[in-house]
Amino acid sequence: MSKITEIEIIDFGFDVPNLGQIGVGQHVGYKKGAVTRAVRQAIAIRTDDGLVGEYVTNWGGTAATRGEMDMLCPFLVGRDPMEREGIHDDLKREIRQWSGMGQGPLDIALWDMAGKKYGASVSELIGGYRKRLPAYASTYLGDDNGGLDSKEAYAAFAEQCYELGYRAFKIHGWNEGDAKREAANVIHVAEAVGDRMTLMLDPANQLRTFADALYVGRACDEGNYFWYEDPFRDSGRSAYAHKKLRELIRTPILITEYVRGLEPKADIIHAEGTDFVRVDPEYDLGITGALKTAHLGEAFGLDVEIHAAGPAHRHLMSAMRNSNFYEVALVGPDTPNMIAPVYTCGYSDQLDCVEADGCVPVPAGPGLGVTYDWDYIRANVVNRRVFS
Repeated sequence: MSKITEIEIIDFGFDVPNLGQIGVGQHVGYKKGAVTRAVRQAIAIRTDDGLVGEYVTNWGGTAATRGEMDMLCPFLVGRDPMEREGIHDDLKREIRQWSGMGQGPLDIALWDMAGKKYGASVSELIGGYRKRLPAYASTYLGDDNGGLDSKEAYAAFAEQCYELGYRAFKIHGWNEGDAKREAANVIHVAEAVGDRMTLMLDPANQLRTFADALYVGRACDEGNYFWYEDPFRDSGRSAYAHKKLRELIRTPILITEYVRGLEPKADIIHAEGTDFVRVDPEYDLGITGALKTAHLGEAFGLDVEIHAAGPAHRHLMSAMRNSNFYEVALVGPDTPNMIAPVYTCGYSDQLDCVEADGCVPVPAGPGLGVTYDWDYIRANVVNRRVFS
């Protein structure tokens, strides 16, 4: 039996060009010449018999996530890392008062360790059979700085994505939540590429009222959108409001990105608040937790869509029949995806990662199937803590 002896977590920084704050809060978008300093976490879990499980966070790599990981790491020391179900259950109880997002990256690192121990990919361990995943380009928020600053710019970027191989495209609109501007964009992009691309809309909870959500939803109906995601300022949590919205529009609704964990998602489904279910291995208690959600959706006959990008996300989707698209997020003209440049194996979630068939491959090596540049990580350290 292996025993966890040490967990090392490093916060490290990297610069993202042509990206700056948009509006209020943490929203970012195109700003020519601006530089955003992003911070992510690199995790290494080590055992007494020399096993190492690694993971570098993507969109879930926030200060709040790091705080929760610091809370949970002491409970891992001394545990058998192969007992992921038992660890999942215990950590879930410990983190019950908070979001739970700190649990996901730790669980992913444990799956990476298991794959390396047995010489198998995570996909193989969880029964994955899909080797190539249909992808969609998922845009940054709109801006007024010369990037995604008009409906014409969105349509032009959709055309660019089509030429790269994408056959699906998701719009994140503008920060101010102007329903008329959003609806006009929805219809314009549909007229430009809707005959060739599957289209989705995610206002990212920017629309202010239910009436605004209904107005834009009817534009989605007109444009034949595949789904309408997290439309308004309930923060994507109200089963009742989304059930009402479902009754008034034809476009399928997608929520539960901001509903953490298995039981609350089950409640939303049972209350008929959504048509599609969201899951993210970073957000939803790791690959262990995300698999439970995938099977929950399957039990209700619903598709479960993976949020955001990363090697863990690809392995998870490889084992899911009921999932349609892999999200290459976030992308825009002249703006890279804000993913840490730490892969030494050629892995990428940048805009050009999609191949001519509109798909991305599932990594095939042991564990997550990627290798990290720890020299780069340590050269850009912001904070480091070791639990033993």
